[in-house]
Parts: sequence; structure tokens; C-alpha cells
Amino acid sequence: MNQPRAVVIGGGIGGLTAAVALHRRGWAVTVLERASALTPVGAGMGLTPNAQRTLDVLGLGDEVRALSAWQGDGGLRAPGGRWLSRTSGEAVADRFGGPVVLVHRATLVSVLASALPEGVVRTGTAAALADPGGDGHRARVSTSDGMWEADLVVGADGVNSGVRQVLFPGHPGPRYAGFTTWRMIVPAPGRPFAPHETWGRGRLWGTQPLKDGRVYAYAMAMAPPGGHASDDEKAELLRLFGEWHDPVPRIIRAAESDAVLRHDVHEMYEPLPAYHRGRAALLGDAAHAMQPTVGQGGNQAIEDAVVLAHHARSGHDTPDLAAYSADRLPRTTAIVKQATQTGRMIAVTSPAAVAVRDTAIATLSRLVPGLLLWSFAGIADWRPPERTYASGTAHPS
Repeated sequence: MNQPRAVVIGGGIGGLTAAVALHRRGWAVTVLERASALTPVGAGMGLTPNAQRTLDVLGLGDEVRALSAWQGDGGLRAPGGRWLSRTSGEAVADRFGGPVVLVHRATLVSVLASALPEGVVRTGTAAALADPGGDGHRARVSTSDGMWEADLVVGADGVNSGVRQVLFPGHPGPRYAGFTTWRMIVPAPGRPFAPHETWGRGRLWGTQPLKDGRVYAYAMAMAPPGGHASDDEKAELLRLFGEWHDPVPRIIRAAESDAVLRHDVHEMYEPLPAYHRGRAALLGDAAHAMQPTVGQGGNQAIEDAVVLAHHARSGHDTPDLAAYSADRLPRTTAIVKQATQTGRMIAVTSPAAVAVRDTAIATLSRLVPGLLLWSFAGIADWRPPERTYASGTAHPS
């Protein structure tokens, strides 16, 4: 039997993970990336234990962990600095088999790309799904260099996925979630601080350390879609968060103005009917864009990729994409809803409602130690459908 061929449209974290997973299952893989280089959008990414175990399936977990900052003590704060809830890396590790680790997205992309043979990734190549294929005929992908045929096409082309629009033209797609986000990497601060996320009135701030001493910071605020600061985004952040607790103002002031990234948040409020059609499958934001409020966008793309490869069986040129959809659709739909519900808590703006929210969180945290871990239950304890050396046991297929 000829070696089965897969074409991955999109060279982000999900697409590269899928390429590595399929390559290690014996597929000939080509990644077509529109951009001229593999330059990921964003700055930092928190890898939760579920994603780490998934990378272990590919033999990359230890390499990524060695390049990552392990999260220590931290928690949730109010803008004035009061701690509403606290947790620790040890508590996360005890509950879920490992702590959250923070990695620069560019680092993770580099690790994944390095695990692929030379020539697999083709940058500067815009691609479109021309035919999803089906039983008895292969899928077709069009590029400026001509047409590609494949036994499997992976749509990893993000929130505005062209592959999704071809597969499900009647679906409304992602909607604006009401929030815009900012992300940045800043130099190491002069004074240490505990990692934290802070919730205000319709606003959120997070500050987390990277292994090299720099800081990954992110913010979110309710805003009309498509907005931009009249001067620059650093100035906008100072207007929104400049009076918040230390180290928030000094982190903002330490940022380079042109290094502050701003992007609107979109979510797949109405789930797709499936994550496949014919011989084409979707993963990551193309399939289930979600708010970043539970930190699972990239983590779920990694899960998708390895589960997809699991159902693209070695020695078969017809992947079981129905099984892939059946595995992934219920789980990711539930996580999208959980992220939306968390976003609604952050979106509260009335002073009375914010006071009730914060008091409830603080009270419950005193009564139930480890309250913050509840949001990860059923998420961070997930195990991939193949044995990993980190878990020591196989998840039943």
C-alpha cells in the first residue's frame, strides 16, 4: 500500500502538532502556511497537564517542560490587591498529575517544527480546500503552485477558517464575544511578585513569569469589536489598568509600545454539527474557537491533533474521522460553554454585582481550599487515547 498523504492547512500550534503526530504514524505530511515564516500570534501559553500528557505521546513533553516556567504560588486578586483565592503549583500537581507550565508560543512552535523532516513545512503558501473528498476519491487543495491531492486534509487555519466555510457553508461561524485582549512580553521586573490573575469591572489582567526571567502579561476588557487605541495600545492599557495593584502599572510601563498585541475574542457559540466532512477535518480555533478565560484554546488544539492522528490509523489511507468528531465534539463544546460562563463572571460591571462576585469567591475559597482548581476538573485530568510515559497507563480507546 502506498504511503497515505496528509495536507495540513495552517502552521500554528495545532497544525504543527497534527503534522508531527501524523508523521509519527507513518503519513507523508505537508504543512501549508500562508505567512512567510512560522511566527505565532501571541506571546505566552499556559500548558495544562492534559496538553503536557498529549505532548508526551509524541515524545516532546519533557523537552517542552525543560524550556518552560513552572507555575508556583499564585491566585486570583481584586484590582486593589486583595487576594480572593490562592493556589499553588503543588496543589495543581497533586490534583491533576502535574502543574501548569508557561512557555513562549515561539518556543513551542520551534520544538514542534524541529520534530518534522526538512521540507514538510511550506511557508508563504496560501491554500484553500477545493474538494473535501470522500469514499473512493481523495481530497483536493488548491494553491498558487497548483493542486494537491490528499487522503486527509487538516483545517488548522484558525478562527476565520476557510476550510470550515467550505465544509459547513451554512454555519454562522464564531461570534464576537464582547471582549478584546492584549498580550505582551516584558523584561524581568525589579521586584518579585506572585503570579496572579486579577478581575475588575468588565476587565481582567494576568501576570505570569517565563523561565528566562521575563514576564508574560495579558489583559482583557469589554469593548466594541474592531477597536484600536487613538494613540497606542500601551497608553490604552495604562488608562484601563494604570491604577490597579502592583505590579500591574510597572509591568505596563516596562512594555515596548510596538510589542503590545491586541486582538478581539471570538467564540463558537453555536457548535458545528461535526468536525469533519469527507476526508477533511477541523481542529483548534477552526473547529471550536473559545474565550481565553479557562486557558484552553491552544491546549485543546494539541489534544485535537493527537486524537485525530490516533484515528488516522497506520497502514490505512482512510482515517476514521467520524470517530474523531465523536471523541472531540462533546468535550470541546463543553469547554467552550465553560469559557463563556467564566467570561460572563468577568463581564460584570455594576459595583454591587462585582462586590457580590468577589465576596462569593473569597468566601468559598476560605470554605473550600483549592476552589480555583474546580474550573480545571474534567479538563486538566484528561488523558490521551494512547499510552504516555508520563501517565504510565493507557486511556481506553
